[in-house]
Amino acid sequence: MCMEKSATAKPIFIILEISIAHSERSFMRVFIIIVSILILLPCQTLVPQENDTTGNHVHLRIDRFNSPVRIDGRLDEACWKGLKSLPMKMIQPVYGADPGERTEVFAGYDNNYFYVAGRLYNRNPRDIQVTSFQRDNWAYATDFLGILLDSFNDNENGLMFLTSPAGTRTDINILNDFSKDPNISWNTFWDVAVTRSDSGWFAEMRIPFSSLRYEPKNGQVIMGLTVHRWFAKRNEVYSYPLTQQKFGYDGVYMPSETRKILLEGIPKHNPLYITPYVLMGLGQETRLNNEGTSYERTDNFVKGFGGDIKIGLAKNLTADFTIYPDFAQVEVDDQKVNLTRYSLFFPEKRIFFQERSGNFEFRFEGNDYLFYSRRIGIDNGEKVGIYGGARLVGRVGPWDVGLLNMQTEKHGNTPSENFNVLRFRRQVLNPYSYIGTMITSRIGSKDLWNTVYGLDGIFRLFGDDYFTFKWAQSFENGKPNNILDFRNSRIYSVWERRGRKGLGYNLSYSRSGEDFNPQSGFELIDNFTRIGDQVQFGWIPGERSRLLNHQIFLAGTAYYRNNDGKIETANFGPGWKFTTKQNSSGSVRLHRNTEDVAESFRLSPEAEIPAGRYTFYQVSLNFDPRLNDPYRAGVNIRTGGFYDGWHISTSITPMAFISEYLQLEGTYQYNFVEFSNRNEKFRNHIGKLKIDASLNVKHSVTVIAQYNSSGNSVFSNIRYHFNPTEGHDLYIVYDEGLNTNRYRETPVLPAMKNRAVLLKYSYTFRPG
Repeated sequence: MCMEKSATAKPIFIILEISIAHSERSFMRVFIIIVSILILLPCQTLVPQENDTTGNHVHLRIDRFNSPVRIDGRLDEACWKGLKSLPMKMIQPVYGADPGERTEVFAGYDNNYFYVAGRLYNRNPRDIQVTSFQRDNWAYATDFLGILLDSFNDNENGLMFLTSPAGTRTDINILNDFSKDPNISWNTFWDVAVTRSDSGWFAEMRIPFSSLRYEPKNGQVIMGLTVHRWFAKRNEVYSYPLTQQKFGYDGVYMPSETRKILLEGIPKHNPLYITPYVLMGLGQETRLNNEGTSYERTDNFVKGFGGDIKIGLAKNLTADFTIYPDFAQVEVDDQKVNLTRYSLFFPEKRIFFQERSGNFEFRFEGNDYLFYSRRIGIDNGEKVGIYGGARLVGRVGPWDVGLLNMQTEKHGNTPSENFNVLRFRRQVLNPYSYIGTMITSRIGSKDLWNTVYGLDGIFRLFGDDYFTFKWAQSFENGKPNNILDFRNSRIYSVWERRGRKGLGYNLSYSRSGEDFNPQSGFELIDNFTRIGDQVQFGWIPGERSRLLNHQIFLAGTAYYRNNDGKIETANFGPGWKFTTKQNSSGSVRLHRNTEDVAESFRLSPEAEIPAGRYTFYQVSLNFDPRLNDPYRAGVNIRTGGFYDGWHISTSITPMAFISEYLQLEGTYQYNFVEFSNRNEKFRNHIGKLKIDASLNVKHSVTVIAQYNSSGNSVFSNIRYHFNPTEGHDLYIVYDEGLNTNRYRETPVLPAMKNRAVLLKYSYTFRPG
């Protein structure tokens, strides 16, 4: 696993260490040849298609409605009475069994809408669980009726629509076949109505075709469809089609598991949405005066306007334009503590950049991305104004297309910058494989520019075996910029067997050259060679077991410095993880860590990590109780050696869904590091409280308060949201930052760092 390899470490890395010895130029030539062949091949299936229990090889014809449907949650129209319900089966806890409660789900369509309705019966109405009225509520403690549409029929991307007995709307953009975190901030236009009685609850959904993007052929549209019912009280999931057992509940969110449906005669829908906004408010901040003797407060009247335009172009392309975008309503970042030598990664939370983000994804291992949207409009944690920009996404022939251009304002010493991203992808060989390319550019002036291109491919070889390859090069001012030079290049490859049952593995290799610099992306470590291995074996025990699935694994990752070939950082060890039929989950793992610190760094003013080579052992444990329990608390613990000292990290995440009107969520994290031989200690406390309160589906308030002892700061954010209809939004936002230890510096720090009260109103016009 390192230059000083132990006997235990040798076997797990031996395969990939062989690849390091070979020329990377040869590796690239082979990839270019493979890609060229694949581009020339017709899109035919080389992998035998597996027949499932639903007969997924035959398209299901959805009934067309010839009479209007009133969305009121009653299902009393003639069109519903003439339909046969979709044959639902249980996924968990007893796979393949009939539903424990009578469940009737129907689907239909007309020229403008896709409809889903459900009669969701309960023998005991008290078993119905509802936790929130809020938009985009995705808590497993709530009953749900959900529909997944793979509108492009690509087995990779999908749109999930969920409603609860409270009539909430939750829409989710599914990416990469649910292999990465879905985009729950994505919103579109659709309607739902729900009624309740002593016999159960009843729902009607109406999804405009203008809210979907699809590819008609010869007057027909083929999509993927999955419908499911989540019965929280009993921890039961019913679905159509019956997704594969090895995926558990996740199967209902996977586009590759959908049933193919056939729609005919849908006219072209090219929507036009115009969403202007106005913003006003008052801001306050304190800054040290020019003499450095005291802090002075400044008041600022905040005002602004801007807006977005969304245009549906020919066939499957959508164009978005934004002018002076504002993100006042975006939830604040979570506080973190950094116990490493590397930068912290924060996820994107701004809706404009989250929408259709899957079209712009080019990911290496971990959180390393060729394009990281937080580079736009954020500089060292500070907000940077954006003049505007444009985005084009969709499909042209077999190619998925993404184009983004944004122009930022000047900020401090950083000039006004232009960001460009171009992304192409297409399926090859089979529905689970693709090739693609990406180009990014960041231009500040004629003497300040950075351009990166990348090529990537994922290939399903056989069964659950996949091979992934990615290649990228960066070019910028002041560098040699030789296209044949590997100093400005990055390579990533992985062979893996996916799945939760039986033997699985993940063998990966990555290399980043000393001059590779994706200024529009994110890279945790630079100038490295990485090898990573994981071998696991999983079981699905059966009906009598309390476990839904469990898995043992042996995993390791090592980063080598390219300049001297020595280990920079490495982690290796065995582990076990499990999921119960009551939706509890947990894991335990042993870690053998190796760290080679070239330059000392500080954890805090009181504690430092000296330069040197360290080997230490840790154990980590985590447990998440039943996701369907309205009152629960997850626990994470990691403890053991830490460089030349000792470390313990604990966190608890309690949640209380008191009623549909009130929900509480908290986080408390404690870190303690001690270096007894150097008489140094470091303590850190992070606390977060989130309160969600709702009067109904139109009015909601969210309160977030956070404390970080390292910064001696408290941050508060309060957001009121009025949403009478989709596209009609009023926000009132209050932000505040406070110093908790004012006397730690001279001059004495002010009690208030910053404060702002903002009002933002937006309305979406839909001409035609």
